[in-house]
Amino acid sequence: MLILLAGCSSDRYFMVPKQDLSELNTSVNTQRATLVTMENNAQFRHEKMLEKQQDSTNSIIDAIKTQVAKPSCPPVPAQKVCPTVDTSKTQDTRLKGKIIVGHVEKIYLAAVEQVYTARIDSGAETSSLDARNITRFERDGSNWVRFDVPVPGADTLITLEKEIVRRVRVTQAAAEDPERRVVVELQFAIGDHQQVAEFTLTDRNDLENEVLIGRNVLRDVMLIDVGREFATKLPKAIAKNRNAP
Repeated sequence: MLILLAGCSSDRYFMVPKQDLSELNTSVNTQRATLVTMENNAQFRHEKMLEKQQDSTNSIIDAIKTQVAKPSCPPVPAQKVCPTVDTSKTQDTRLKGKIIVGHVEKIYLAAVEQVYTARIDSGAETSSLDARNITRFERDGSNWVRFDVPVPGADTLITLEKEIVRRVRVTQAAAEDPERRVVVELQFAIGDHQQVAEFTLTDRNDLENEVLIGRNVLRDVMLIDVGREFATKLPKAIAKNRNAP
């Protein structure tokens, strides 16, 4: 009997009136709806913030592209070559297949289509060309040089652009420190012999000859007769309409 009375008494404390339960459900649903609304509002604000940040990022990227645009390099100028020569009609003297040259010769440079007086020097390792206003620059990731070559017998210059092959240190007797020079490849002709060789670029305005031919050209190709001058003769295809004798 006591147990039954105790059970009835405990159920009375856990029981909730229906009216209060309905109000509790309404309150829970209201709170749930409020949370959903707050979540949606937070998601909306987050998306708007991301859109704003993306617009700002795009504006910065566009500004960078405009200010740091990749420079467009001018096209590489067409490279001139020596005219075709009929070597079967040559008048140049040869010994064991090597052309005989004097200590001074006429040389034709294809790049400028001019004939220069060149000193033949077996003591120089690399040939040299008179060049003014030497300016180095970069083109498509490679090192190039722009320089002016004087026209023989005139006060005019011809501008050339060539890719730098290498750099060398040249020590001269009159200079205390070695001079750093850039080296380019040029096609030339001495007599009926045509070749592409390396030339260092330097101002030779105070020297007698615009071009110096060194061992890199002479080697296995020419023999020097130091007692002669202009032992070779440029073919008519080259000398015609140019300042060759």
